[in-house]
Amino acid sequence: MSINNLSVRLEEPGSEDRIAAVVSSAFQDEKVALLLDALRRSSAWRGLSFVGLVGDEIVAHLAFTRGWLDMPTKLVEVLILSPMSVTPEWQRRGIGSALILESIQLLADRPEPAVFLEGNPRFYSRLGFLPGREAGFTAPSVRIPDAAFQFIPLPAFDPSLTGALVYPDVFWEMDSVGLRA
Repeated sequence: MSINNLSVRLEEPGSEDRIAAVVSSAFQDEKVALLLDALRRSSAWRGLSFVGLVGDEIVAHLAFTRGWLDMPTKLVEVLILSPMSVTPEWQRRGIGSALILESIQLLADRPEPAVFLEGNPRFYSRLGFLPGREAGFTAPSVRIPDAAFQFIPLPAFDPSLTGALVYPDVFWEMDSVGLRA
């Protein structure tokens, strides 16, 4: 099935269990679904949880939560893209890319200036994500390789922004920051 049959929307109440199944199957691990559940209950949650559907089936999911850019003179709220999941049987068909691009377009009216993530630079750079360190940002952990620390500016972006990205507590509490050996 082509990605033309994909629709993207905010998650609906009551779909949390279906989304958790997508996340667990995509990562072959329940830990990421537990992270998502913890994010939902945290002050970082902004309700920016998007699903990709083929028909009525949720085949992909991504969430944007609140983070901060610790600038020399102030804190600026930004968004963190994590987690992003596509069920294994729908992977490598462009669904993840379409979900990311469409959901970012849906963020255009938001006040946050940028979305940050840690992820594969070959994948995310194709979607417009840029190296964070090269733009003057510092990753929230030394365990995040420079190439994996990326951002995409949103319409409210100001090129004078700089500083360290601060993740919400949940990422630290769940030990979900950076690469693990």
